[in-house]
Amino acid sequence: MAFETPQIPYNGQIREITLGKGAGAVTVGGETAYPFYSFDGSMPHVPVIAMEVYDAVADDWTEAAIKPFADVIHDPVKWAQKCIKEYGAQMICLQLAGTDPNGLDGDADNAALIVKKVAEAIDVPLIVWGTSNHEKDTEVLTKVSEICRGENLIIGPLEEGNYKNIAPIAIECGHTVIACSPIDINLAKQLNILLGNLGVPDDKIIMDPTVSSIGYGIEYAYSVMERMQIAALTQNDEKLQYPIICNIAAETWKTKEVRIPTEENPSLGDITKRAVMLEAMSAMTLATAGADILIMRHPEAIRLVKEMLIELTAA
Repeated sequence: MAFETPQIPYNGQIREITLGKGAGAVTVGGETAYPFYSFDGSMPHVPVIAMEVYDAVADDWTEAAIKPFADVIHDPVKWAQKCIKEYGAQMICLQLAGTDPNGLDGDADNAALIVKKVAEAIDVPLIVWGTSNHEKDTEVLTKVSEICRGENLIIGPLEEGNYKNIAPIAIECGHTVIACSPIDINLAKQLNILLGNLGVPDDKIIMDPTVSSIGYGIEYAYSVMERMQIAALTQNDEKLQYPIICNIAAETWKTKEVRIPTEENPSLGDITKRAVMLEAMSAMTLATAGADILIMRHPEAIRLVKEMLIELTAA
């Protein structure tokens, strides 16, 4: 008896969303089958990598993380430009860590000016990421939305505790929002519904299901994303048919494995290679789970992921 490949009955599609503006705009989404299932349907856009830039770098960054950006690490504009010119960044994610009230507690007006300078200095889409402190993010991200009106920034994270305050202003100013939920398919769907009820258009929502790195619960994050894909593509659940963004670098580079010096535990191998591989493997795991945008940090990890994505999507 001849073997017949099982057929998956797809009846849904991930929405295509265009981010940024002009010649540097990037389109994500559009899948009609599970990630990289080119034999079942189409995957019109390869997952996009956004490189991190910080408004203020924490003093606990490892040498491996600092070295590629040592000459620009105190200037977000030059840092972003280097990511694009030298490392081919398709998007930039500006992490506003300096506004964290538990850290530097930077001023909202100053943060907005930094965002505006970066946005004006680059020609690729710009993600602006807050601190997940609801009160401070509301103050900062609304100010950012207003001062960068018309730039089509990607603003987040919008969570249940702050979406009502940030989303209306962000959308009125022409931006896209990131709906962030804590690794739960039902909470993700609920937040998307709430944003829709608030008047946020479907083509202005990106989902952040919250993720982790390898060794820290990534299998749970993977399974939640997988269930989202199943519901969106085979059950035609319109409230889960949004592209997914994964903030991988922030999770990977805070793990103990990227901080233990080589000489302290030689069995773990070289500290730089170890950190790069942890980030690259985490990114690829989440790409196969359905991520459309991968936020990453180290250029070598990004190179490895790009090579693998080319292999997976080659005709």
